[in-house]
Amino acid sequence: MRLDQFVSQATGMSRKEAHRCIRGKHIVVSGAVIRKSSTHVNPDDEVLLNFEPIALPGHIYIVLNKPAGVVSATEDTSQPTVMGLIDHPHWHTLHIVGRLDKDTTGLILLTNDGEWSHRITSPHHHVDKTYLTTLAEPLSAENAAKLEEGVMLTGEKQPTRPAVVEMLSDTQVRLTIHEGKYHQVKRMFAAVDNVVVNLHRERVGQWVLPADLDEGEWCLLENHAF
Repeated sequence: MRLDQFVSQATGMSRKEAHRCIRGKHIVVSGAVIRKSSTHVNPDDEVLLNFEPIALPGHIYIVLNKPAGVVSATEDTSQPTVMGLIDHPHWHTLHIVGRLDKDTTGLILLTNDGEWSHRITSPHHHVDKTYLTTLAEPLSAENAAKLEEGVMLTGEKQPTRPAVVEMLSDTQVRLTIHEGKYHQVKRMFAAVDNVVVNLHRERVGQWVLPADLDEGEWCLLENHAF
């Protein structure tokens, strides 16, 4: 790894800031002051910034309870973002694992482990996702059965995979799907002539939103293993 890349990832500096830091003789690698940004850093090298050791973060796994009105983005010039809610020293290394609409609340996972996030988001793995939905109109038994069989969405060539429908009331449904098409839950209910009023994600795979995690709060995952 290049030295400027190492410094950037270890500290949160931009690459430009890291380059200036290196040129200013603030970086020592294995006992030697290094001024060239392209210098290769080995895994066992000791890197000091102003005589204090710095290191790359290990893998980080986070669960966030996303509030409504927050966009699933790293940065946005006009709207609050998911990443803006993460007060972690290495937040800059994280990416979002599966996004939620601006008005959808609930569980979002974040990590810097690309292989882990790929296993969750890849359509080949069919990771379950559970949503609590509030509908504008009562859901009939007939339409619930259609969702459980799979419905054709506008613009798609194949119907959705069979879903699991748990009726909590006439207008409140817990829906579990096994894929992640664009706006899938809202489009599924639209396919049976209904409208989602509120949408809240409770679970992704084996990871359930902690009951004591308030909106806007996050915590490290205690167990990230599949």
